[in-house]
Amino acid sequence: MASFMHAAGQKCGTEFSHYGDLHAWSISAKGDFWQAIWDYCGVVSKSQSDQPLRHEDQFPGAVWFEGARLNFAENCLQGDDEALAIIERLESGRRQTLTYSQLRQRVAAVRAFLKEQGVGVGDRVAGMVPNTADTVVAMLATASLGAVWSSCSPDFGTNGALDRFGQIEPKVLFTCDGYHYSGKTFNICERVSTILASLPSVKACVVSRLLNDGQVEGSTVLDFEDLVSERVGASLEFTQLPFNHPLYILYSSGTTGKPKCIVHSVGGTLLQHLKEHQLHADIHEGDRLFFYTTCGWMMWNWLVSGLASKATIILYDGAPVYPSASALFELINQEQVTAFGASARYVAALQQEGYVAAPHTLAHLRVMLSTGSPLAHESFEYVYRDIKQDICLASISGGTDIVSSFVLGNPLLPVYAGQIQCAGLGMDVQVWNDAGVRVYQDKGELVCASPFPSAPISFWGDADGSKYHDAYFAQFANVWAHGDFAEQTAEGGFVIYGRSDAVLNPGGVRIGTAEIYRQVEQIPEVLESVCVGQRVGDDVRVVLFVVMQAGQALTDEVIANIKRSIRTGASPRHVPAVIKAVADIPKTRSGKISEIPVRKAIHGEMVNNTEGLSNPESLALYFGILDGELA
Repeated sequence: MASFMHAAGQKCGTEFSHYGDLHAWSISAKGDFWQAIWDYCGVVSKSQSDQPLRHEDQFPGAVWFEGARLNFAENCLQGDDEALAIIERLESGRRQTLTYSQLRQRVAAVRAFLKEQGVGVGDRVAGMVPNTADTVVAMLATASLGAVWSSCSPDFGTNGALDRFGQIEPKVLFTCDGYHYSGKTFNICERVSTILASLPSVKACVVSRLLNDGQVEGSTVLDFEDLVSERVGASLEFTQLPFNHPLYILYSSGTTGKPKCIVHSVGGTLLQHLKEHQLHADIHEGDRLFFYTTCGWMMWNWLVSGLASKATIILYDGAPVYPSASALFELINQEQVTAFGASARYVAALQQEGYVAAPHTLAHLRVMLSTGSPLAHESFEYVYRDIKQDICLASISGGTDIVSSFVLGNPLLPVYAGQIQCAGLGMDVQVWNDAGVRVYQDKGELVCASPFPSAPISFWGDADGSKYHDAYFAQFANVWAHGDFAEQTAEGGFVIYGRSDAVLNPGGVRIGTAEIYRQVEQIPEVLESVCVGQRVGDDVRVVLFVVMQAGQALTDEVIANIKRSIRTGASPRHVPAVIKAVADIPKTRSGKISEIPVRKAIHGEMVNNTEGLSNPESLALYFGILDGELA
């Protein structure tokens, strides 16, 4: 970050004395800033643009790097031949590595196969895949041709996969025979066969064998290793594409309806990830980047882009807390990871387990990232006390919608417990009240007030752009409303209080659920919780559901302790009117607690699409659970 600050200052003839100056310039001179990122990060392209930004006043509608031609895969495959590109670790114990030379060879082979299947510019290739080297190879081969990659994890049910892939009509499907999770094996051959039978657009299916058990049935089903070995020596070429050409199709969680298909661009994804990796996460050539994720979460796409910075990416497939919550930290030590990330829930699990890093371990770890939900104030204190003092703990927040972050870390700034350090460079992030007025040290809507290159190109199938507009621009004209309830702090950082559509509103006062979760997480008898608003007449009351730790019960004493903690740690308005124990809480497949389906269920409303949940059966616990509780 300091190096870029100096280089950018020299280029524009000024001196940036601190991050605030640099960020202000990145907003006021957007075209110059993003051109500086392109140059500093060494983007490989056949042709550049002489005008990095046109129509800056149109959002959406700004035009980025018109005339430039580049390829995402080419930018990810520039590492030295013998440098490690990928370290793959599976829960089963399998470990394998690929150098950049080996990675290029395998990408070339799969690229040749895709060409044989007629895959070309703009065609879709899908993956129902584990987080393995084969998956990265398949994605890069797809991108090398100018085709569009879209993936979900292999634990998706038949309907969940078809709700996604059925909309985009892929020509080729990559998958596996099964996977390992929490000490168990899951064979998915029968499920994949059913999915294939319902996807007439698929001409071929390629299977990676993790279990070596069973067969996927279909007219053209191939083994991944056979495919590669039969095409050894294939040439590797890269189709040059416009900056705004589609690269990925990602999906909304789909818990309130059929998932939206969010289309992201080659150039926008690459530039944004290069900026976040090299500047905000301080990732250098040769660093080892590990983020625990599945292929159904945008953090997988973010992780893979680490190759464009010539880092080694660590891929792990399996349960993050098996056989213990600290298992990933053993991997971090063994593989000398320099930057590690996971969900805030994982950090909380470590804390609950009581994990304390042994002295002189984690020697290489410089950066720890947390996302998926707000990182609690106490989790910051735990990391610096029990994991490592000499580390940049960066809570980050953005999402699938932008395949990146709005607010994130910065190695040049102090870390304040409970806060995200800063708005990202080039991201005009503000907090607005309902009247569209910017506020400081007050809660409101997180917005981005001017264009940025990683905004989606479109939603797939949204011909007139109306769904895209309604999702982000209906609340404030020409301003991206992200749907997060947030606050900009006196220190210039940000606090995310939860999703705006899950904000509680008792007595007309807006309350973020994260404020309640923070207090409940400190109750030792409680494992996890979900908080929703229940309509009562013309008002809303706060209802809290808790899952108790093994061997614990929700006694009157525990209820009183929960209420006391919330009252003193938040406010009397935050105190739930009802607290009830449940056996399970619905979560999305990326592990986020899913509040909206719970809210619908307690009101007896139909939950339209449960395929976005990892445990949809848990919703049955909430229908009728509050009957008789209004007295």
